[in-house]
Amino acid sequence: MSARYSETDRIFDELLLTRLQAGDKRAAERLAARWHPRLMRTAFRLLRDEEQARVAVQESWTGICKGWRNMRDPSRFAAWAYRILHHKCADRIRHNRRDRLVHEERTDEPVIAAQAENRVALDQAFAQLSEDHRMAATLYFDAGLTVKEISDVTSCPLGTAKTRVFHARLQLKQLLAEDMKEGE
Repeated sequence: MSARYSETDRIFDELLLTRLQAGDKRAAERLAARWHPRLMRTAFRLLRDEEQARVAVQESWTGICKGWRNMRDPSRFAAWAYRILHHKCADRIRHNRRDRLVHEERTDEPVIAAQAENRVALDQAFAQLSEDHRMAATLYFDAGLTVKEISDVTSCPLGTAKTRVFHARLQLKQLLAEDMKEGE
């Protein structure tokens, strides 16, 4: 399954969700199998930590499974699922900040994030984006959501979502160009 969310993917997911709502357990399994890798990839991009991404996705699945039988519009599944994931990742980011602040107060030493040696240039570039720009870019480039869907997921105006995607794209281009120059 490609990272882009095509119209065929949307229709198939809508069919699976409709069958799931009719009581087809196999449809639920297939929908989860299709979506788990996408949610993991997005959570990892946002949190930059595999274990935290795993926890955020698991918490998201709890919410998704509780609510998918009552979804009125199955065509909105992608935006709805990403909105749940967005909230869980935001919760983890806030929790991490609080922990970092408590740690800094206890040790009076700045906390320095360790960089993985094998970090890919794109991951480094994404990591340098602000949280809002990283979320918009991840949902746009990795998840293949439209700007309207990103607006829905992040609960921001459509113009703000467009601006975030635009600026994230510019920052990524600049960061990747700088990385290429350093590599020469």
